[in-house]
Amino acid sequence: MEVWSGTPYPLGATYDGSGTNFAIFSEVATRVELCLFQDAGTELRIPLESVDAFVWHCYLPHVLPGQMYGFRVHGPYDPSQGLRCNPAKLLMDPYAKALAGDIRWDQAMFSYNFGDPASLNSTDSAPFTMRSVVISPFFDWQGDKRPGIPYSDSLIYEAHVKGLTKLHPDVPEEQRGTYAGMAHPAIIEHLLKLGVTAVELMPVHQFVNDSQLQSRGLANYWGYSTIGFLAPHNGYSSTHEPGLQVQEFKAMVRSLHSAGIEVILDVVYNHTAEGNHLGPTLSFKGIDNRAFYRLAEDPQFYADYTGTGNTVNVRHPHALQLLMDSLRYWVTDMHVDGFRFDLAATLAREFYDVDRLASFFDLVQQDPVVSQVKLIAEPWDVGPGGYQVGNFPPLWTEWNGKYRDAVRDFWRGAPATLGEFASRLAGSADLYESSGRRPVASVNFVTAHDGFTLRDLVSYNEKHNEANGESNMDGESYNRSWNCGHEGATDDEAILALRARQQRNFIATLMLSQGVPMLLHGDELSRSQLGNNNAYCQDSDLTWVDWEGADLPLVEFTSAVSRLRQRHPTFRRNRFFQGRPVERGVGDPLPDIVWLNLDGSPMLPSNWDEELARAIAVFYNGGGIGKDSRGRPIEDVNFLLCFNSNSHSATFTLPGEEYSPEWELVLDTAGVLVEESRHAAGEQLAVSEKSVIILRAYLPPTSHPDRSAAASVAMLTSGRSAARRLLADTVNLQSLQTSGHSPGPPGLFL
Repeated sequence: MEVWSGTPYPLGATYDGSGTNFAIFSEVATRVELCLFQDAGTELRIPLESVDAFVWHCYLPHVLPGQMYGFRVHGPYDPSQGLRCNPAKLLMDPYAKALAGDIRWDQAMFSYNFGDPASLNSTDSAPFTMRSVVISPFFDWQGDKRPGIPYSDSLIYEAHVKGLTKLHPDVPEEQRGTYAGMAHPAIIEHLLKLGVTAVELMPVHQFVNDSQLQSRGLANYWGYSTIGFLAPHNGYSSTHEPGLQVQEFKAMVRSLHSAGIEVILDVVYNHTAEGNHLGPTLSFKGIDNRAFYRLAEDPQFYADYTGTGNTVNVRHPHALQLLMDSLRYWVTDMHVDGFRFDLAATLAREFYDVDRLASFFDLVQQDPVVSQVKLIAEPWDVGPGGYQVGNFPPLWTEWNGKYRDAVRDFWRGAPATLGEFASRLAGSADLYESSGRRPVASVNFVTAHDGFTLRDLVSYNEKHNEANGESNMDGESYNRSWNCGHEGATDDEAILALRARQQRNFIATLMLSQGVPMLLHGDELSRSQLGNNNAYCQDSDLTWVDWEGADLPLVEFTSAVSRLRQRHPTFRRNRFFQGRPVERGVGDPLPDIVWLNLDGSPMLPSNWDEELARAIAVFYNGGGIGKDSRGRPIEDVNFLLCFNSNSHSATFTLPGEEYSPEWELVLDTAGVLVEESRHAAGEQLAVSEKSVIILRAYLPPTSHPDRSAAASVAMLTSGRSAARRLLADTVNLQSLQTSGHSPGPPGLFL
């Protein structure tokens, strides 16, 4: 085969329409071989004789997309010094844009002989490992444009490519569990019904199924075991042609974008699938172990801040380059709209402590591509000082774990939770305002993939992870959950009704909190994992969304509350509440927010410390929200939200006429059917146990000066149809029922 010298950049395999350039970094290598494979498994080894700045490279004319390849790296093997080169092991390209096949676990996949970690195993691993694949970079994007949705207008839906689509009856069998399935019109229609603006896909970088899980008949379902930072996982492709998963992924993004839905990737840059010193040699470990991994004081071992055996060495320039090249590739070539960084605190560890100004964050800040997409941190890891909620740089948003905990505690009736709940509902200014960030820095969630589903959160006090084969020792034991009086499945109608109400309480709270709401896939369908709160290894109907058994009233409720949030910028503020009066041109100015006691009086400092206080109301002023993209003030109607987490009803006195002479009931999660939805200022209103009611300042169709302003804002932010809905009177539930329409669960007045 004709071999040209090629170039040291770009790294990886780059097809230019005529041939392919190959380049790989290794500072410790003494020799590197490029290995090309035919379908029959025949291997052709080509020595890379050109080396520039420790990058080994060549160019092969006429090598086309679909070509499978790997590397063999010769060099020192001395685990005691952190050196693990072994040419007997075929290595995956760190920059591979596609991988083919699966790993078959065998002794050959390890560089040592079992029982003797210091020994050298020279068995060829090629028959048992995956192949890197040359891909075509060309794709017809058909004028694709990123939706570019502001954080304040975003509703994120955390989804698993396989779990969401595997059982959907309208998705063709061959597309279920794949990228093509995610792009199917039935899935997109459901997302649009919920008002979803972004899907946050659980790991789609190429990952590995662990040998220990496979030996127990389980699988790495979640995918947090990455081995290819630029390659879409081949197991989610509906085609079996090597490399075509790239085209299918791009087609998925194109379809979601055409529906106005962004794509955010959950990325795992903190560790890889190679594990600790007893793990396999798949790629980085055999290329340049000391460059890619953080080693312990004794270099035969690995620093582990992730709980997975190893930690990527973000202090090394080539490891940092790999991460940044990967991020840029997914934005520029794959058109994704953002990233959620798994265990992001690990990326901030320069030496030992978490460093907010770590090199990785400096690089992201100055990068003209990566800095312009959505960047979401999971702000913790398992190392010392790893819980860093609120401490990430201003460019970043964060999964707000404190929001999750506070909302769960409030609705299960834990004592002394009122103040924390109020802070989280209002946007967590205590966490983000001092660093110059906005309420949207808080990605609010009640449930996520890691933990109970929403239905299980209200059905189980304890985890039930026996199916994982770890004697129920895995997973979080303190879930802040409440089973509503019975553990697990029950036929008790009262308990089932209470659980349904609690689910509505959580969804309403999430949707109407300041910040960015994130909904876990299937929660709107009342999906259960039978109490398993650590289903990372369950690739089965335990974790797949059961569309046939969907709770359709809960879907309608979720959709309606989402629409309420979309229509009203009051719930999507782009700056924090200040508690200061807002001039609106009518009457004396009212503060932008007022917390109210049951008697309608403003909360006093002493009220927040009452241990058994479990009911509160909050007034949201429709003025002082901020300005739109053209610099015009955003105006909305006033709202009053009443929360009661007591196990008994609570009577709220509506505040005085200065807040609003009259209120109209918009939502009641308790499902209380009422004939009259309008209530006068000062009126007493009973709020059922464990429920939320939402009231909107009543605006007569023509006489109220705020009516036209509110309609104008609605047309600007949500379109003319939304403006018409805003101007319409509250829908009477009973008339909908008699007309044969199903508006959702009782108490929904939207």
